[in-house]
Amino acid sequence: MKIVFAGTPEFAREALAALHAAGFEIALVLTQPDRPAGRGMKLQASPVKQFAQDHGIAVAQPPSLKLDGKHAEAAQAAQATLEAVQADVMVVAAYGLILPKRTLALPRLGCLNIHGSLLPRWRGAAPIHRAIEAGDSETGITIMQMDEGLDTGDMLLMEREPIRPEDTTALLHDRLASLGGRMIVEALELAACGGLKPVKQPDAGVTYAHKIGKAEAAIDWTLPASQIARRVRAFDPFPGTTFQWADGPGADTIKLWSASVVPASGKPGDILHAQGETLVVACGAQALALHTLQRPGGKRQGAEDFLRNGPAAPRILGLKSQNKP
Repeated sequence: MKIVFAGTPEFAREALAALHAAGFEIALVLTQPDRPAGRGMKLQASPVKQFAQDHGIAVAQPPSLKLDGKHAEAAQAAQATLEAVQADVMVVAAYGLILPKRTLALPRLGCLNIHGSLLPRWRGAAPIHRAIEAGDSETGITIMQMDEGLDTGDMLLMEREPIRPEDTTALLHDRLASLGGRMIVEALELAACGGLKPVKQPDAGVTYAHKIGKAEAAIDWTLPASQIARRVRAFDPFPGTTFQWADGPGADTIKLWSASVVPASGKPGDILHAQGETLVVACGAQALALHTLQRPGGKRQGAEDFLRNGPAAPRILGLKSQNKP
């Protein structure tokens, strides 16, 4: 079976590695163009491109696959390359570009997507983040037959994964990436013998996992402590959750990386305790114990080091409003 693989981040690299290890013929890899990253903002290849180059797999990086618009010429060249490959199937995992109808129809078996949720819940760009933020008890991987809609295609395989109380997006991402790699190998083995049975997605239970925006990072202390704690886990590693430490224009923007709910009360934003290993802030309901924090330009540190090595705690933290998805 000849495969074209389309993906960009680490989640996709795991699937590509699993397909390669299973011995599938990967004729071409599509990934997004190199992006500037790091302190020097040098162009950096995606994890998928790095894997492909390390294993001698051909790579194409069109900025778009739409045959109209400012990248039409590059898209037409990419389309011609795909047609020449004559792939049996395209596997798509967190590619980040829209596949037009003409591209979806090219492979003999169509395009299969590895999606990080139990569809139809959390269609869209950030299913892992939103599942944790919402307090879901489980998520999983759905292997889906792609169509022109946003994650609306028929389901081919599904497997569940519990969301643990301590899970951050980083931790859950890694388990789902590994699960997705195993499941796409299984799906292609079934496809080779006609064993895949498409199931239409139900109309009930549809939710959308909107892309995470930096504006969501600011903590709104008027929210319940449980909701803030979920966001802290959901927004790790990106974009993190933040609050202002100290009053006035010289306030530092602090990132909060871990926290837990405690049974205390007070005016939202009030610092109820700031001594030793304990830093507790009142919320709209109950309070939040802040465990791991990070000053601008610094490293993550526990509450005791944070309190000892910085300016004195203000009386109240700012009630900066937060955009809600």
